[in-house]
Amino acid sequence: MFSNMGEYEPCGIFTIGHFILFALTLVGIFIALKFSVKKSKEEIHKIIKYITIIICILEVIKIVFNIRQNSFSAVNTYVPLYYCSILLYAGLLSSFAKGTLKRVGDVSLATGSIIGGIVFMIYPSTSLPIYPAFHFLSIHSFLFHGTMVYLGILINKTRYIELERKDIKYFASLVAGMSIMALVVNKLFEGNLMFISYNFPGTLIEIVYKLTNGGFLFTAVMILLQMTIPFYIIYYAVKLVHKFKNKERPELESANTNKNETQEKCEVKI
Repeated sequence: MFSNMGEYEPCGIFTIGHFILFALTLVGIFIALKFSVKKSKEEIHKIIKYITIIICILEVIKIVFNIRQNSFSAVNTYVPLYYCSILLYAGLLSSFAKGTLKRVGDVSLATGSIIGGIVFMIYPSTSLPIYPAFHFLSIHSFLFHGTMVYLGILINKTRYIELERKDIKYFASLVAGMSIMALVVNKLFEGNLMFISYNFPGTLIEIVYKLTNGGFLFTAVMILLQMTIPFYIIYYAVKLVHKFKNKERPELESANTNKNETQEKCEVKI
């Protein structure tokens, strides 16, 4: 579970070990959703808070392990400033912040987390090519990204928040903040956090790198893509799902409309 790098043969991508971890993660997401989709808004907030605390503790263990395996200067291996690190920051904001900052966390969990989690589980390029399938870091990576998918689906399915198109500003601001911090660290340690400073061969990032010829334009395009594409994919997907459900069960649409009207009247009276 905690073997050193190179001590055992790596699992690799699209292997039996990869498929087993992928399948177990999907089962875990399904079971977790089954027992939580009918929870109240207060209970869902507690779920997000407790999961965030656990994930942060596991992340600290991962950081300590990677520093011991590599070095303090190997920032790519342990600094939590990759796109998928959005779970940590969004989770903390959603759990402990209020007002606008809480909205930033909620929106980011509801949109960016789903995309990041799915992409990684399909192509886990930062863990399985280095460690065996049942190594701590491999299991941690699937637990981490499975949690991203679970929380994103939970928030949207229960309508913990109602996504609006203007919420892009909240999601984009968090990704922009992470990107700025990543750029600073990349400059100091020649890293590639957020994959915005150098090419990442063998991935879709390589296409962007070749089209932009690297350099400043590559960095700007990569940041812009990460600030927008994940949000809009999930935003429109959620809208389509809700629209389909309302067509299948028109009484739900009527109930939601009446609920919104009642809330508006109450707000006016207040």
